[in-house]
Amino acid sequence: MFAEPEFWVAVAFVILMGVFAYLGVHRTVLKALDHRSERIKSELDDARRLKEEAAKLLAEYKARHASAEREAQDIIASAKAEAERIAAEAKTKMEDFVVRRTKTAESKIALAEAQALADVRAAAANAAVTAASTIMSQSVKGGLADDLLAKGIAEVRAKLN
Repeated sequence: MFAEPEFWVAVAFVILMGVFAYLGVHRTVLKALDHRSERIKSELDDARRLKEEAAKLLAEYKARHASAEREAQDIIASAKAEAERIAAEAKTKMEDFVVRRTKTAESKIALAEAQALADVRAAAANAAVTAASTIMSQSVKGGLADDLLAKGIAEVRAKLN
C-alpha cells in the first residue's frame, strides 16, 4: 500500500486540504465565489433593467410610428381634398371664362354684322341715288328736275339709312 502511487497522491491531497483549511483558503474561495455571484446577479439585474428600458423604448417608438402614420394619412387626405377643391374651382373659373369669351365674341360678331348691314345699306343708297340722279338727269330737265332730284335723294337716304 505505501508503494502505490495512488496512496501517496491521496496523502498529498489530504495534507494539501489540511493546509488550505488551516490557512483559510476555503473562506477566500467562498468570498470570491460570493463576490462573483453578486457581480453576476447585479449584471443580470442590469440586463433585466436594460431589457425593460428597451421594451419601453420600443413601445414608445411604435406609438410614435403609428402617430406619424396617422398624421401622414391625414396630410394625404387633406392634400387630396385641397387638390379636388382647387380643380373644381379652376373648372368653374374656366367655364366662366369660356362663357365670357363666347359672349364677347357673339357681341363682336353682332356688331360686325350690324356694321356690314349699315355699310351695305349705305352702298345701296349711294348706288340708288347715283342711278336715280343719272336717270332723272337724262329724262327730266330744268328746275323741276332739280327739285324732284333733291326730293328723291332725300327720301331714298331717309328710307335706306
